Amino acid sequence: MARVCQLTGKKRMSGNHVSHSNIKTKRRFYPNIQEKKFFLPEENQWITLKLSTSALRTINKKGITAVMKELIANGFIK
Repeated sequence: MARVCQLTGKKRMSGNHVSHSNIKTKRRFYPNIQEKKFFLPEENQWITLKLSTSALRTINKKGITAVMKELIANGFIK
C-alpha cells in the first residue's frame, strides 16, 4: 500500500535520526494514513479512500461531496 494521501498528496519525508552523541543517520517520516469508507448519498454507494488524518478533518469541515469533486478534478477517482 502506497503511503500517500489521496486528497492532500502527503507522502513520506526523509530526515535524520540524531542520537545523544549527535550521530546522524537517515530515517523516514511517514504520514498518518488511514483507510476510511464513506457513503455517497448522491450515487448511493460506498467508497474507500486512503487519507491522512488532516484530510479527514478537511472532510469533516467541507463535507464529502465537495471533497469528492476535488478528487475527481485531481484525477484520483474516475
